Amino acid sequence: MVLLSIVGARPQFVKAAAVHRALAMKGSKHSILHTGQHYDDAMSRVFFEELGIPRPAIDLGVGSGSHGRQTARMTEGIEAALLEHKPDALILYGDTNSTLAGAIAAAKLHIPVAHVEAGLRSFNKAMPEEGNRIICDHCSTWLFCPTETAMRNLAREGIGTHDGTATADHPKAVLTGDVMMDISLHYAAAALERSTILEQTGVRANGFLLATVHRDFNTDDEVRLKAIFSALELCGQAHGLPIVVPVHPRTRASLERCGLRPNDKVLRLIPPVGYPDTIMRERSARPILTDSGGVQKEAYFFRKPCVVLRPETEWVELVDAGQARLADADNATILASAEEFLRNGTPVRDGLYGDGHAADRIADELS
Repeated sequence: MVLLSIVGARPQFVKAAAVHRALAMKGSKHSILHTGQHYDDAMSRVFFEELGIPRPAIDLGVGSGSHGRQTARMTEGIEAALLEHKPDALILYGDTNSTLAGAIAAAKLHIPVAHVEAGLRSFNKAMPEEGNRIICDHCSTWLFCPTETAMRNLAREGIGTHDGTATADHPKAVLTGDVMMDISLHYAAAALERSTILEQTGVRANGFLLATVHRDFNTDDEVRLKAIFSALELCGQAHGLPIVVPVHPRTRASLERCGLRPNDKVLRLIPPVGYPDTIMRERSARPILTDSGGVQKEAYFFRKPCVVLRPETEWVELVDAGQARLADADNATILASAEEFLRNGTPVRDGLYGDGHAADRIADELS
């Protein structure tokens, strides 16, 4: 099969790296289209270089914009690329606008879609990502699920397993495990050897907390943004620990717009970094506070407790296992959750996201 992957954001680069490596082992012809949703070098080009992903065959250079404008430009560009390159199937990842645009374009042209990270549900349709993942799932021929929960979600929506040929009208759900686990484990050793991010940031292993804030419902809401950063400062002060905050461009713009000047004695605001540095940061932190779905899982891979700065999560297994706590943007809950994890650590429950061979199972299905 001739396969084309659509990527546009950091988590998709990571997932595509695992899938590309597995497909290459099978001898499949696989190329990449980059929508340009993440266009900053620190959030885009550097990931391709560090993860060993081939340069995108197509780069749409769409950049930022409103959801409607961005998705429309992506859909138009992807449609043109599909008409020119005529892949046998399109591989989509996760739940971004790039995913949605790829699903729409492929469905209109009757090109089969393989959705990596299918079946996730937060049950909050106010999240743009929830609509994206639902639409993509229902446009897909192959639905590659990271967890049993995802499989059950799809079964409730009429999509299950079967032994016949997968088609758009008769889609197939497959439990593969999580491709982010594959790549995180693969690069963990390299991170230890290559990364100097701790020295650059002036922190030591297990001597800091890590926080990431980038979801638009946090960054675009001044009340939520102020509550979260206030809680981070109070948490760092209460425990005498610095909190490292890699700042997404959207977050930096929002902080400036709101006139927020975080206390730099407590909060170490740093630019986005590459993948080995990301891994090194996560495995060296104490509790991690985040609104990112990918970071929630990476925290689990490295046995770190996670305070989720959202009212719900699609990764419900982490909450059920006690690895994560939902704190939303509530000051008191954020502080109490971090305090609990700092005092008692986190329970260890293995096997939530497979065995590190998810991409191999995907390649087997598509080859």
